[in-house]
Amino acid sequence: MKFLDQPPRFLFFTGKGGVGKTSIACATAIRLADAGRKVLLVSTDPASNVGQVFGISIGNRITEIATVLGLAALEIDPQAAAQAYRDRIVGPVRGLLPETVVKGIEEQLSGACTTEIAAFDEFTALLTDSALTADYDHIVFDTAPTGHTIRLLQLPGAWSGFLEAGKGDASCLGPLAGLEKQREHYKAAVDALADPQRTRLILVARAQQATLREVARTHEELATIGLTQQYLVINGILPDSETETDPLALAIHKREQAALQAIPAVLQTLPRDLVMLKPFNMVGLTALQHLFDDTAPTNTVAVDSPLELNEPNLSDLVDEIAKDEQGLIMLMGKGGVGKTTLAAAIAVELAHRGLPVHLTTSDPAAHLSETLNGALDNLTVSRIDPHQETERYRQQVLETKGAKLDDKGRALLEEDLRSPCTEEIAVFQAFSAIIREAGSKFVVMDTAPTGHTLLLLDATGAYHREISRQMDTTGLHYSTPLMQLQDPKHTKVLIVTLAETTPVLEAANLQADLKRAGIEAWAWIVNSSVAASRTRSPLLRQRAANELREIKAVARQHAQRYAVAPLLQLEPIGVERLRALVSHQ
Repeated sequence: MKFLDQPPRFLFFTGKGGVGKTSIACATAIRLADAGRKVLLVSTDPASNVGQVFGISIGNRITEIATVLGLAALEIDPQAAAQAYRDRIVGPVRGLLPETVVKGIEEQLSGACTTEIAAFDEFTALLTDSALTADYDHIVFDTAPTGHTIRLLQLPGAWSGFLEAGKGDASCLGPLAGLEKQREHYKAAVDALADPQRTRLILVARAQQATLREVARTHEELATIGLTQQYLVINGILPDSETETDPLALAIHKREQAALQAIPAVLQTLPRDLVMLKPFNMVGLTALQHLFDDTAPTNTVAVDSPLELNEPNLSDLVDEIAKDEQGLIMLMGKGGVGKTTLAAAIAVELAHRGLPVHLTTSDPAAHLSETLNGALDNLTVSRIDPHQETERYRQQVLETKGAKLDDKGRALLEEDLRSPCTEEIAVFQAFSAIIREAGSKFVVMDTAPTGHTLLLLDATGAYHREISRQMDTTGLHYSTPLMQLQDPKHTKVLIVTLAETTPVLEAANLQADLKRAGIEAWAWIVNSSVAASRTRSPLLRQRAANELREIKAVARQHAQRYAVAPLLQLEPIGVERLRALVSHQ
């Protein structure tokens, strides 16, 4: 593995849900420990399953992995980190400021933006506190800090007094309020991340064109802010040997090879490793030790043995959705689980039944036009373009609040408006308009990956609470976007996942986050299921058998209703194939 050649002290693994970054991070930590190094494995993923992978309870403390000499692990709890961060900011002013002011500060600190910064705050100590980590030769991070977080930390210190004086339009004032005192501490951490002698960032992907395009965007974003020492690991590639007697395996293999041939130009120069697909789940020491091997333990499911799967399909869900004749259908989930394809398939089927449908996306990486590859009666398509909406919002603020400022004040306002949280506010405004449209037709929305969606819901919730404060004393009827999202007669949320451990955990966490916002998930869709396909490939059949446990967990533990969509030989691109995905039996 190239990324393991002369590894620096810090190794960061980043990638979307379901690409296998946790497995690769764990396997890397084991490989380094087996080589005699002292290793600390740290997860900053809210849906961390590192403890599950090793079969022990880890949590927010450094825990020795008894089965691997020299290896310890730590799972940073973002929610606990956010609470500690809030307490540190609010504590000193509680009792000194009026209660209404304190509640206002707590409101500003209630969102996902705070959680993201707080998680960074937690592992900053691991990058800069030599006493904490002096015993370790390597620190392996499962999930790197996002470009969103690092851009926040790079905002200039001059904004602080300006915003506190009430002159700006501080989209991130609450979350950033505690940063000033630790600015030098954070600068040291960002410098460590950008130092190739100390840090290596490994982008984990699958051999899929959409996933590789997303990774290319991540690469460019992180390189722009100084994280240039990057490697690429493409995980889960189907071996040639599986294609001989199975049409599905052959089709998958051809798609993967085409994706590798068409890899984005910005990724072509990165050092690259390929990891073959394994028939077993990445749980337990033996499985992780074999992850980087070309050979694997013998598979245990016979080619002709039956795989019993008689689950609800997409057609069952669409039948129920169509009865309402209008409403907002939101597909949510991590990147890479197929939300865009499923949103398009549901919209196409509803439109084919003669119902008016508006298909839209809030995902900057979505490619709805490519997926549809055609037009259909009763179907309109749009996209909330984050860049366009953000620019429109910036101009609006500069023309109003900015018009009253001097040159220095206007320059600081422009700097604040370059904060990534500005985009969330701008997209929220466009999102609100889409929600209103769902009162007269079906609106099917393909949302951005989960973290961005939760930030959007935070903005929705903050707006709702502000309107409620203003309107509750008037006695007038009002309706906010959040109230419409909470109304099951108006909105149906469909959570999309894969039949794999990490995506199901992440989907369950998303469902819990939605519930805290008063939004109930209407259904789950388990996408790209091998178990729902007919395959004779020994490796794929073993993976299908492994899927059954995750599908059972969705059915029995998580979902009110659910459907399973199969992995198909032909990619569901174009109207006819999208309809076939819904009607597949």
